[in-house]
Amino acid sequence: MEEITTVGIDLAKSVFQIHAIDASGRVVLSKAVRRSAFLALMAKIPPCLIGMEACASSHYWARELARLGHEVRLIPPAYVKAYVRRQKNDAADAAAICEAVSRPSMRFVPVKTADQQAVLMLHRSRALLVGQRTALICALRAHMAELGLVAPTGARNIASLLAILGDPSDQRLPVLARLALEPLARRIQGLQDEVDGLDKRLLDWHRANDDSRRLATIPGVGPLIASAIAASITDPSMFRSGREFAAFLGLVPRQSSTGGKERLGRISKMGDRYLRTLLVVGATAVLRHAKTKDSPTKTWVQTLLAKKSFKVAAVALANKNARIAWAIMTRGEVFRDTTQPRAMAA
Repeated sequence: MEEITTVGIDLAKSVFQIHAIDASGRVVLSKAVRRSAFLALMAKIPPCLIGMEACASSHYWARELARLGHEVRLIPPAYVKAYVRRQKNDAADAAAICEAVSRPSMRFVPVKTADQQAVLMLHRSRALLVGQRTALICALRAHMAELGLVAPTGARNIASLLAILGDPSDQRLPVLARLALEPLARRIQGLQDEVDGLDKRLLDWHRANDDSRRLATIPGVGPLIASAIAASITDPSMFRSGREFAAFLGLVPRQSSTGGKERLGRISKMGDRYLRTLLVVGATAVLRHAKTKDSPTKTWVQTLLAKKSFKVAAVALANKNARIAWAIMTRGEVFRDTTQPRAMAA
């Protein structure tokens, strides 16, 4: 196996497909291997270039293979699809990965450390619990509305309904209805406690991470967003500019241009949906705040709102914050408000 130079690996739960070629492109090895025997086989192969799709467990296997001396590159699955020939199967996928990893223009996903993956697990667990809490709140609100007990929208306003449910002397709620809704109330409170605990863990990690603290200086980027970006983007230098980073997050218009005519549509919504959602939500908060109070981006926001709708302005600000975040991570600086000096110079 000393002549192997490039390996493509199609990961799965139990059986991995390996496709290896030499310097001339000749297929040297093409076989399926069980998970338990995978590392033993890869240890027999001299250090070479290994490509895998960036999918579940890929970061773990990338770290393990790197310990064996291999150069591991993770490829977004969408970029591998173009290299699949005819029918799709494990062998064809492994061959396509082997072909794609050798392309000089291919884009790769940086390998995350176990600590970064753990932080992202906190984010994903928190998002799951928040979704379950929202579902229970909606159910409780709908059931109590059937009895004429209505509270304003928003998770914080559910407290008034919980107070009614927790007061046995309140006759507006029938006994059977109270018995049916009390489990929902207990579950809502339990989920809230769990979310608060995860928020504390994320805040502790944020305070201990330099990149996360610098990112939090951006208006509209708090500890939650900053920690998610710092844990997700392990190597900001993989992007040539902040605009490229914003495009990676799907915050740029989708193009359908041809013949020299540019046709721009809605945002592409490609890349990490979770980061994109957080940035848009943070931008929405900045827009609402800028309507009544001073902020570093108030002048820019007001000018934009005069020409665009609120949601379009929120996405535009999210795009701007993404570009600022790339600059901060790349240069190791903090956010600086340059609007005031420009105004004074003008």
